[in-house]
Amino acid sequence: MNDETMEFWSETCQELIKKSQNAISPLIGSLEGSKIVKTGADGTPTMYIDVVAEQKVIEVLESIDKPLTLISEEIGQVNLGKGQPEVVMVVDPLDGTSNAVKNIPAYGISVAVAPISTDQKGPLTIQDIQMAFVKNYATDDFYTAVKGEGAWVNGKNPTPSSKQDLSQISLGAYVYRMNMGKIESLCKSVRRMRILGAVAIEISYVADGTYDAFVDVRDNLRLVDVAAAKLILEESGGMVTDRYGKSLSGKLSVLEKTSMIATCNSVIHEEIIRIVEGI
Repeated sequence: MNDETMEFWSETCQELIKKSQNAISPLIGSLEGSKIVKTGADGTPTMYIDVVAEQKVIEVLESIDKPLTLISEEIGQVNLGKGQPEVVMVVDPLDGTSNAVKNIPAYGISVAVAPISTDQKGPLTIQDIQMAFVKNYATDDFYTAVKGEGAWVNGKNPTPSSKQDLSQISLGAYVYRMNMGKIESLCKSVRRMRILGAVAIEISYVADGTYDAFVDVRDNLRLVDVAAAKLILEESGGMVTDRYGKSLSGKLSVLEKTSMIATCNSVIHEEIIRIVEGI
């Protein structure tokens, strides 16, 4: 993408983030927002607040008069606008839905943009993401990245932690409905654990040193949920792989799943993989 194109899509993403945030604001901490209204394209229950967030995203994208492919948790994949899509936009309209309806301050939005070239062959993958945006609505912290150009948190370049002693790190993790035998050794090896239930925000926390690492070793993490945060962390200087140490390379689809180890540096990364794979 050239500078003009990047500026357009950046402004579009910021506009949909602002309007989606405003749309869900009255539903934060409400019973109305928590009502299950359908099953999303990913096969999971959809709350009313999710629908409101996604509908506002679609409304903004339909108003720009630019063709694109939207991949979103509830609607799945849909083409918007007339003509050949120019980009694929991957959106989790509400990261941390359960937190939002209980007014726990870790919920927001994740948006990633991948350009579609005129000679594109085959589906785009997470490696094709060029721009990324994650916002924690509860704190207004705004994480962004452009591939090859860096990452920013509230307009400033973030710095991941430099810790190299696993026993001193703060680790975020997904452990809900897991066989704890898979991760118990890791939990015992770190200084402290955090479980917030907002994966895009938690991976972004690794980018600025709030966390030292984040792991989800289920092999069931939706790839689209981490599409933006992955780029943000990598552009800040951190590392992202699956639990086996392989680069994430899955196609952009609501049905694509992965595991994840996201860390501040290679030393911590190798230590976590050694423990996880040694279980």
